[in-house]
Amino acid sequence: MAMHAVHKILAAAAGKEQVRPGEIITAKVDLVGINDVYQIVVTSFHEMLGTRVWDPTRVYVFLDHNAPASDLKVAEVHKLFREFAEEQGCHLIDINEGIGHNLLPEWGMAKPGSIIVITDSHTPIHGAYGAFATGLGATDIAAVLMDGSTWLKVPEVINVRLNGKLQDGVMAKDAALYVLGKLGTEFGTYKVIEFSGSVVEALSMEERTVITVMATEMGAKATYIKPDKTTIDDVKSRTDQPFTIHVSDQDFQYEAEYEYDLTNLKPQVAIPHSVDNARDVEAVAGIPINQVFIGSCTGGKVYDIEVAAKILAGKKIVPNTRLVVTMATKDIIKQSIEKGYYKILIEAGATITSPGCGACSGLLGGIVAAQERCVSTANRNFPGRMGGSLEAEVYLTSPLTAAATALTGKLTCPNQL
Repeated sequence: MAMHAVHKILAAAAGKEQVRPGEIITAKVDLVGINDVYQIVVTSFHEMLGTRVWDPTRVYVFLDHNAPASDLKVAEVHKLFREFAEEQGCHLIDINEGIGHNLLPEWGMAKPGSIIVITDSHTPIHGAYGAFATGLGATDIAAVLMDGSTWLKVPEVINVRLNGKLQDGVMAKDAALYVLGKLGTEFGTYKVIEFSGSVVEALSMEERTVITVMATEMGAKATYIKPDKTTIDDVKSRTDQPFTIHVSDQDFQYEAEYEYDLTNLKPQVAIPHSVDNARDVEAVAGIPINQVFIGSCTGGKVYDIEVAAKILAGKKIVPNTRLVVTMATKDIIKQSIEKGYYKILIEAGATITSPGCGACSGLLGGIVAAQERCVSTANRNFPGRMGGSLEAEVYLTSPLTAAATALTGKLTCPNQL
């Protein structure tokens, strides 16, 4: 039977020669992550009579969603995780480090052929590196901590080919929003979505992760981009650890295939209240905006900060619009300082927070009030996102569009500045 590369990854982890879509397997995992909104993992681990995690070197506790602690309750949760990490000897990634999804690639932990499970729905981001990465619930993660394995139903694979060449002012986020607008939020439910084509091949690793993280909003169980020289060079620059690149069989048949020519794609925006409400920015430009948020695992990387800084250099944001910038990791902050981007943002009037998820999840760092509108480089805009108010509106865009909007106080196409 012809197998996709992802199926070969799963087969190897299950100790089998082959697996079939729909089959239930038990797979060994390479890395487990727990974030700070899932303290129930620790509770469940003890309720399952867990005493020691199976391999503490493979377990990472990320204090990234609500960091630094925003109130006493959160502080107690962080204390619980710190004590658990110390007791078990696993990796504690404390409040100064940033978002787990961005730290793992920085540290060379997202590698081709690996299996990564984290208590976060956006874990498929690591498919950009040729890994099988998926989010698991708290009790499933607690079970993984016991013996290093998890059950999985082998998913079908869909191929989305993005061809052509992106024009000036268009970023990977625009491509992802365009695909969502075409195919919706459910077409990839419990599927592996593979992204291929000339547009994907031309993207940097940072930009590829934007495509794969947004696939969560397409329903994806996991994602996959075939590792190439860009992938291999990036991983080898960060780690000496070996990795395995599996190759899909030539006669493998995808469950479905979609192809789009993005040569004429314009900057996109997902208007409230769904990520698949995609429009050309220029078609809805002029909407007054109260806050612009540049950050999250989707839009807070070095390249995102760079393109925003180039738009904002020598300029000031308008008085009635706030610009909140939350860089994804402390290393991104360091690079932004060294490259001069940090100074540009400060002088433009931005408020820069500590690294982490920030306002994306609505826990701290830029919560949006009722009847306010926010342009965000994050990944979700459903009612209640970024603060809990059902009356707030979130517009999803690229960092370029976000920075342009901060200058005008209205939803603005960067190509029209």
